[in-house]
Amino acid sequence: MDRSASIFGNEMSRSVVKKAERSKRKYIKKYGDDSNASYPVRIEKNKYIGDSLGVNNVLVGDLNLNAHYDQDAQLPGLSWDTEKGIIVGNIRMGFGHYRISMAIASCAKYLGYTPYWMDLNSYKETTCTKVIGAQNDLYSLGSRLSKNPIFNKLVWEPMNYEGFRALSYNAADQKNAELMAPVYKNVPKEIPVVGTHVWPAQAALHAGMKYVVNAIPDNWPMALHFAEGAVHTIQCRNAYQGYKICNGMMKKKVCKPMPDGSLIYTGHYIDHELVVNIEKDCESRIRRREEGKPMRFLLTIGGAGAQKEIFAAIIKYLLPFIKEKRAALYVNVGDYRNVWDQLKAEIPGMAEVSTEHMDNWTDTEKFAEYALTEEADVSGIHGFWHKNIFEAVYCTNLLMRSCDVLVTKPSELAFYPVPKLFIRRVGKHEMWGAIHSAEMGEGTLECRDIPHTLQMVSEFMNSGSLLEDMCGAIISNKASGLYDGAYKVVELAMGLRNKS
Repeated sequence: MDRSASIFGNEMSRSVVKKAERSKRKYIKKYGDDSNASYPVRIEKNKYIGDSLGVNNVLVGDLNLNAHYDQDAQLPGLSWDTEKGIIVGNIRMGFGHYRISMAIASCAKYLGYTPYWMDLNSYKETTCTKVIGAQNDLYSLGSRLSKNPIFNKLVWEPMNYEGFRALSYNAADQKNAELMAPVYKNVPKEIPVVGTHVWPAQAALHAGMKYVVNAIPDNWPMALHFAEGAVHTIQCRNAYQGYKICNGMMKKKVCKPMPDGSLIYTGHYIDHELVVNIEKDCESRIRRREEGKPMRFLLTIGGAGAQKEIFAAIIKYLLPFIKEKRAALYVNVGDYRNVWDQLKAEIPGMAEVSTEHMDNWTDTEKFAEYALTEEADVSGIHGFWHKNIFEAVYCTNLLMRSCDVLVTKPSELAFYPVPKLFIRRVGKHEMWGAIHSAEMGEGTLECRDIPHTLQMVSEFMNSGSLLEDMCGAIISNKASGLYDGAYKVVELAMGLRNKS
């Protein structure tokens, strides 16, 4: 079946198919074609999140080339669990897809399954990783260039909003994904796969994996996210019809819809550790407010590192309140140490009130645990940086429970059960994350510039009802099952196999 020629029964034009074929040939010319390769596969415990999330890495190819996991202390190879195993297929493109993968793994572990972490952007020997890496570099460049208003208006936002929406875009992706299939060649075909980006899902289907769930991250319907042959899941009901009828994906033409059963609403993809503690954490936020303790803001930078200027403005604004112990800051710069150093250099007085937690995971875990205790006296600015991608991403998850307000762009973090202040998006499709969160009562409107961002910071500092209302909404949303998406995705994937 040529998934580029017809998408859910919508026939692509000859020119679209030819363009998709040219795209594949371009990548073959640049990176080679390893379709006939048979890469060795090795399973090892993930030494960063293996204990907390039960994750085992699936390593493919020459392990000396695949240093993505810093294998300085290799463990003996493990065996596949073909009864309880579930593959979480992902890529690193920003932090979002890693974070969703961690949520799926967390809930899989809680439900008694064995999550296997399969990052298609980590197998350096393969054509798959080379193709993904090239596209990831382009996306990161675009994210950084989007700070230029002209580029953002004329190129970046139209591409992220309408370009990725078109079925013709999916046709090209499907053809390119054929080059990604070889990494699954020696993976047991009966183990269910959950793709937290469309490429791992598409590649799994091209490789003959039998049970594939495609966990769609965005609630703006885009054909970019289609992996025909998989069961698709979405986090928001307001996205259901748009995906189901392929709304606007061939401009004004009425498209044939997705088949019944191929699209399922699940709710938000959230880690078990966060969901189970929602009531406790929200009650702690309200109590800290009533006791006059510093309001804790968590600033978390995305994988493209494009929010430094906004961070700097927030820190400058809050610095007097921090010195008066009316506010406290967690600043997670991910794996961008340069961002932390630049902030300290640019903001007078920041360094003297800062405590650094730099590339020390034990220290980060201890601080996160301490901050959750009732007697915790958290003040000043706490900076976090971790060289390893797993720690860089998961650090935010650990800090999220003890913060009062998460400051983030409206991407994957828009769905997390914590009061949120949304700064400027990076790509127009992200605006729907802020809209949905505001409708659910757990986040602000998107603040598109620094003055409006600082206005909202002031509202949190001076209006107790804003924080309390969001906490109340989060508790109500939990009762309705809004945050059960990751559990349902896992159960759906395992159910496909069990039903078969």
